[in-house]
Amino acid sequence: MAYNALSEAEKVFILHGIQDDFRNDGRSRRDFRPMELQTNVIASACGSARFCIANSDILVGIKPEIDAPFPDKPEEGKIEFHVDCSANALLDFEGRGGEELALEISNCLRITYASPFAFDLKSLCILPKHQCWKLYVDILILQCAGNLYDAISFAVKSAFYNLRIPRVNSALLDGGNVDLVLSDDPSDCDRLDVQSIPILLTICKIGEHCVIDPSIDEEICSSSNIVVGVSRNKIVSLKTISGGSFHPDTIENCIDLAISTAKTLDNTLMNILKHEESLTKSKKNIKCSFLN
Repeated sequence: MAYNALSEAEKVFILHGIQDDFRNDGRSRRDFRPMELQTNVIASACGSARFCIANSDILVGIKPEIDAPFPDKPEEGKIEFHVDCSANALLDFEGRGGEELALEISNCLRITYASPFAFDLKSLCILPKHQCWKLYVDILILQCAGNLYDAISFAVKSAFYNLRIPRVNSALLDGGNVDLVLSDDPSDCDRLDVQSIPILLTICKIGEHCVIDPSIDEEICSSSNIVVGVSRNKIVSLKTISGGSFHPDTIENCIDLAISTAKTLDNTLMNILKHEESLTKSKKNIKCSFLN
């Protein structure tokens, strides 16, 4: 991705800060920027979330539909990712400038979620060989301030946590036709196990050091970036971006850094999601009046 160019003096300043483990925004090489999370933000979606890392703002909505499974995977459901880059997110996204990046991100998510360690697609099966749930995951990049892969993966996992799928009371096969009976109660829904849903960690190599959560300016100064998909301490995907190359020893260090960081972030994210859900439930039980 191309950004506004930095002067040589600015690049040297950023590089020296990385060397001294004191980045230009005050962080160390292992620190993330402030994050904000909000779920259930789209009324027309069955699961949604809005996630921000600094000024990187991501909106995700998930809608389920009934579909037929793939012939070679008769007991698995489907997930389809679609990424859209708002023209206001970055000047490079004007016109069709964001289409290439959107395709790269959607392909990265598709490969990551296809791993058997990442997500159990069998949980989306309704009737083997005949019916399954197909999840449409729509991702909108509202604002870009660097580190899009990480922000999007956090937003997608949060939306999956918020997802409610209509409960199937019965699924019968009658003369080759599938007869499904769905619950009429909007609150009678099924939820997915999101513990194994992966998150993406971008490791940025600047000079001789690797940093996490790079800003736009740091991405300009990087020689190479690698995106690591992690699920329960297991690597489920690897992707290099921005060209460049990694020494084998550096890749091993990046993977170790990604696994340790992902474990902490994943636990924190799940705790925040559970805390927000408990607050939402408690608010529903509070009676409000204009006269109080």
